[in-house]
Amino acid sequence: MKALTAWWARRAAAAEPATRWIVLDVETSGLDVEHDRLLAIAGIALDLSAGPPVIRLGDSFELLLRQQEAVQTPDEAARANILLHGIGLAAQRGGRPAAEALQAFAAWVGEAPLLAFHAPFDRAMIQRDMQRLLGRRLRNRWADLAPVAAALHPMPGAGSLDDWMARFGIRCAQRHRAAADTLATAELLLRLWPTLNARGETRFADLQAMGRAGRWLGGL
Repeated sequence: MKALTAWWARRAAAAEPATRWIVLDVETSGLDVEHDRLLAIAGIALDLSAGPPVIRLGDSFELLLRQQEAVQTPDEAARANILLHGIGLAAQRGGRPAAEALQAFAAWVGEAPLLAFHAPFDRAMIQRDMQRLLGRRLRNRWADLAPVAAALHPMPGAGSLDDWMARFGIRCAQRHRAAADTLATAELLLRLWPTLNARGETRFADLQAMGRAGRWLGGL
């Protein structure tokens, strides 16, 4: 009975328009979902209670996950990755215990829908460690902003967040830092919003559908 009640509660919540969305980003030791490590998670909330999304800087999250063994740099690719995200060995050892960090992240996002640029990677890394360390996964809805941007403003060859930042003149003081990247992604959504609004596709479900269609058609 409890499981059925929880299912109906999630169904009812999904039917109601969410007024708090979360834009998130992760930093990792590499791009291999099975073997690389989740190093940091950051997120920022969007408030849609009064219409178009508003970035709420005061409603944000950022944590480093402590590594039991700091990621070493045995080759040039690994060294380049640490230089890219800036999370060195001392920072890795000084982060918050991973299980505790993930628990705090889950509590902060609550039931808010989650949005990221190239979301499948972020989702896979977070859900993997949630399952491994906490024995559960986030039940939140997810949407990928990359195929949404491509669908609304086709730009051949565009594949990275940097491409879209350049397209819309979005500045980011510290690219490849999770917190800064979430802000850049949130600002990208704001640039896309007028087109979404003109098309009448401003529900989170609309973004999800556009993301699925983009991947099916060979988009990002």
